[in-house]
Amino acid sequence: MSRQAQGWLLLIVGATLLSVSAFSTMYVNYVRPGFRPMLVTAGAVLVVLGLLSAARRGPGHAPRVAWLLAAPVFAIVLVAPPALGSYAARRHAAAPPLATAHAELPAAEVTELSLGEFIGRAYDPAGELAGRRVRLTGFVVASKTGWHLARMRINCCAADALALEVAVEGAPAPREDSWVRVTGTWIPWEDGIPAEYEPPAIAAIDVIGVQPPAEPYEEPA
Repeated sequence: MSRQAQGWLLLIVGATLLSVSAFSTMYVNYVRPGFRPMLVTAGAVLVVLGLLSAARRGPGHAPRVAWLLAAPVFAIVLVAPPALGSYAARRHAAAPPLATAHAELPAAEVTELSLGEFIGRAYDPAGELAGRRVRLTGFVVASKTGWHLARMRINCCAADALALEVAVEGAPAPREDSWVRVTGTWIPWEDGIPAEYEPPAIAAIDVIGVQPPAEPYEEPA
């Protein structure tokens, strides 16, 4: 690989990084939204280095295998992998409830909660969810006994994702991987909070299909 070819490779990688971070929101399928400034900066640096290297004449050589660096670029451009969905949820470990101090629920007819907060409150001995109507949003995952509402939680990127799941009862299963908004009430465990993690359940009152959110993953509170 000549020096000019190396420069063009850097330029392609940098331009692709900029296209998914500076000019679109595709990057949120892979990393947390807070990483956007770093991605834009890295893309801009690669573009500048690529232009300088491509314009520079002189000896230079790199092994042909270096072209493999472009493989992720073509994967993003040609395939555009979507955010993790039901396939990943069934194969990733479940995200345990976070030991977080929760503020008192507002006095509203229906309270909007993230799946992570709903799970955390379900495991709270105070039992504040009892009898309260809540609204949860996630994608559909089929299970042996029915279906779950799910979302992936990430700390850094999709590679460290954990599955947040809530069992839905009282409503037929929508199409798997479709995004829905479920309104209902928490179903307490018959024998109290289990010693080992078990997804909490919600008795559905209403299930409405929605568009996938701009930010598909949840982040730790």
